[in-house]
Amino acid sequence: MISVLVVEDDPVAAEAHRSYVEQVAGFAVAGVVHSGADALRFCERTPVDVVLLDFYLPDTHGLTVCRALRAGGSEVDVIAVTSARDLAVIRSAVSVGVVQYLLKPFTFASLRDKLVRYARYREQLVGSGEVSGQADVDGMLATLRTPDHRSLPKGMSGETLQAITEVLTGAPEGVSAAAAADLAGVSRVTARRYLEYLAENGLATRRPHYGQVGRPEVRFYPG
Repeated sequence: MISVLVVEDDPVAAEAHRSYVEQVAGFAVAGVVHSGADALRFCERTPVDVVLLDFYLPDTHGLTVCRALRAGGSEVDVIAVTSARDLAVIRSAVSVGVVQYLLKPFTFASLRDKLVRYARYREQLVGSGEVSGQADVDGMLATLRTPDHRSLPKGMSGETLQAITEVLTGAPEGVSAAAAADLAGVSRVTARRYLEYLAENGLATRRPHYGQVGRPEVRFYPG
């Protein structure tokens, strides 16, 4: 299980974030705190894998918490969950090692997508040894990314891509174009086009699924 510390000053939002995290397979909430000082104290006495960190805290800024964690030798990962849209803040977040940045307000599906991608990223870093080449490094880092909606091919929309991505993320057992179409409310042809796009960009994999009779069905899997 991946242990998570939720850091959020608003009690209602903190409870919502805790509930969201608990609904994602493979994740468990180790604690919920409401200030930067409490977050640092918690991490000192209870090791966690990732901190779900709001940036606007009553006693300090989330970036200050990140810097204090690094100064103390902590290698805990941080997923920023914040309304901060300032480019300087985003640049600073990257510089202190924030692995994911999720803007408020967000849906459960958006947070689930970030957590699932983070889990896949961690799986690829288990153990020791070396990568075989640049492609492995690129693949691991790409696991954390979502497609750039602004550079989509002509005729594709960011909203539909997000819908198909959420369907794929919620189907670790794989999904066919027909099933994805039903879940996303689009045509089968449209679903296949977007699934193929995700596969071509390294965000999905294609595998044949053999049924009882006939040709194998192509299923798409996350990552």
